[in-house]
Parts: sequence; C-alpha cells; structure tokens
Amino acid sequence: MVFNTGAALLDAIVLAVVSKELGGTYGYKITQDVRQAIEISESTLYPVLRRLQKDGCLEVYDMEFGGRNRRYYKITEAGVAQLELYRREWKSYVTKISLIFAGD
Repeated sequence: MVFNTGAALLDAIVLAVVSKELGGTYGYKITQDVRQAIEISESTLYPVLRRLQKDGCLEVYDMEFGGRNRRYYKITEAGVAQLELYRREWKSYVTKISLIFAGD
C-alpha cells in the first residue's frame, strides 16, 4: 500500500475485526483478517493487541485448542465505544479526502 498506516487506523481495523466475533478471536486469525485490508506482520500486530488490552478495549482469555492454549481477544464495552468513535472519524475523513480528490 502506498499510504502509511498510523496507529489509530491500525487500532480501528483491529477493533473492527475483533468485534465481528462475539466470543472473541485469536491472534493468527486477527492477522489474517487484518491482512485483507493492509499488509501487517504478526510482530506488528501483537503490540497493538497488548496496547488495546492495556487501554481496556480488549479482554484476553486462553482456551485449549489442539492440546495447546490459544489466546483469544474479545472487544469490551470501552472497545465498542472507541470503535464507534473511530468509525465516525473515518467517515468524516474519507468524505473530506474524497472531495479533495474529486476536485470539488
């Protein structure tokens, strides 16, 4: 992608991906889903997940899968509120940029 992805946009994408799974989802799946929008490595994603957890936007729990523990991430009420803020801001941002690109 030509455009840089800032921390806020990355947080918004991760929260949107995690919010789609009511029971939560695990890191590798989050990486794969985020990669549908932007290229990201797991080493970039995990610090984002930790930061969102620290900020109270995600809760974490472990569940056994295939004889091993798998860490799951679930969006919190605070995370839902933050995601809604990101969605409103994104809509405004896209509208303004689109008008500039269109030449209006």
